[in-house]
This record gives sequence, structure tokens and C-alpha cells, in this order.
Amino acid sequence: MTLKYGEEAIAEAQTARLEIWPNPSPERDYEIDISFPEFTCLCPRSGYPDFATIAIRYVPDKSIVELKALKLFLNSFRGRGISHEESTNLIFAELEAALKPRFLEVTGDFNPRGNVKTIVKVSSRSRID
Repeated sequence: MTLKYGEEAIAEAQTARLEIWPNPSPERDYEIDISFPEFTCLCPRSGYPDFATIAIRYVPDKSIVELKALKLFLNSFRGRGISHEESTNLIFAELEAALKPRFLEVTGDFNPRGNVKTIVKVSSRSRID
């Protein structure tokens, strides 16, 4: 069976790492905001799909993330049974390890399911405001 090009890219992303590029302006603090409104994963208990917007906000140090690699990394969650909390924390951990940013915040804003809405925010600040 032949995979569609998007299915091939997502399959490759299962083992791919985030691609990191040099920061073009490391001497200055500036903020990068990335929104990924089509995040999906599977509920580890029911197998039903969960849908979310993943918001990434960071102040880079020496590195920035390449956007296509980030998109494929986030798409790799679509067939995975993982909780809202675990997926948000895992995205944060992978970005923090790869980028070593001056500041990082990842928010998983999950659509309601069963009349329950969840927002998970992970931040490199010692306290969440």
C-alpha cells in the first residue's frame, strides 16, 4: 500500500529529531510565538481523538527551531495514546533540551470532550503567572 506524501512525512517524523538552526540575532532578546492549531493525539484510556492548539513562546539563546521539523514533530503525536498533560510536558522538554532557550512556554489548549476543557501550560519560569 502506497502512503500519501503527508503520511510518509509523519511516519518519518516518528524517528526524526527537531532541526535546530543558529539564532541570527543572539545578542538580543526577542520573542518567537508559534501556534499549531491542528494538534491531535489519542486519549490513552478511550482511544478517542483529542484536538488542541499548541502555543509555543520562547526567547532564543543560540538556537531557533526550524518550523517544518517542528510541524512534523507535532504531527507525530496524532496516532499516539498520550494525556494532555504528558503531551504538553513532552513538547516542552524536547524543545527545552534542543534549544536551551532563555525562556520557553508551551501551552496545550485542548478542545472540550465530555464537557471538559483542559489547558496545560508549562513554563521555564519558576512560578506560573
